[in-house]
Amino acid sequence: MCGRLNITDDPFVIEILTGLGIANPRADMRFGRFKKATDSISIVHEENGQRQLSDATWWLLLDPQPGQGFKPSKYTSFNSRYDKLHVKGSAAYRPFHYSRCVIVVKGFGETQFVQGKPHHYYDFIAADGALCLGGLYKVWHHPDSGQKHYSCSVITLPAHPKLRRYHDKASPLILPPNSAELDAWLDSTQHDGGRFTHLLIPHLYQRLAAVQIDKPSQHHPVSEITYIAKDPPRNRV
Repeated sequence: MCGRLNITDDPFVIEILTGLGIANPRADMRFGRFKKATDSISIVHEENGQRQLSDATWWLLLDPQPGQGFKPSKYTSFNSRYDKLHVKGSAAYRPFHYSRCVIVVKGFGETQFVQGKPHHYYDFIAADGALCLGGLYKVWHHPDSGQKHYSCSVITLPAHPKLRRYHDKASPLILPPNSAELDAWLDSTQHDGGRFTHLLIPHLYQRLAAVQIDKPSQHHPVSEITYIAKDPPRNRV
């Protein structure tokens, strides 16, 4: 699972957002060193052929509250598993085919559990840039107030072999830093999910810096930084 995000005001984060067509991203970006599930985060998506940066609740399924507002559903949905994306009736199926987004981050965090209890926490940071995580989003309209609201999730893949020593359950989908691939991912007219099958295999496009921390809310290092090499370029399958 991917349970926390590092979305700091970093030059590489800004560079990617600008490259994705977001004008003056610092004005609207929700920055934060420790973004956790159910927090409001910024997503890049496309509506009516236009790219935009929007606030979204990091929890795909929401329940409307009386009068106005939404709260996270009782069903855990901050991550969307890769093996549910093509399953009709799953929460991820329609968003994967009709409403994909990019979540630009400096890094992410993982927790290793042993017998159901947190054993250690690791932070992963893009050592030489920023990361584009593949996400899904939904648009909600409150039945009483008509309020429009966005929610999102991060797609998770099987654990990358280089990350299993830190977290053996899953890895977030990291999209290739390639304008053609990112444009296709964000294209709201692209409804063929099979177009993205090659992306659902874990791959490190950038070198990561990994460090063990005391706890996510304080993120004090308790180990030396370990650098994880990026993978060799791969051909599209």
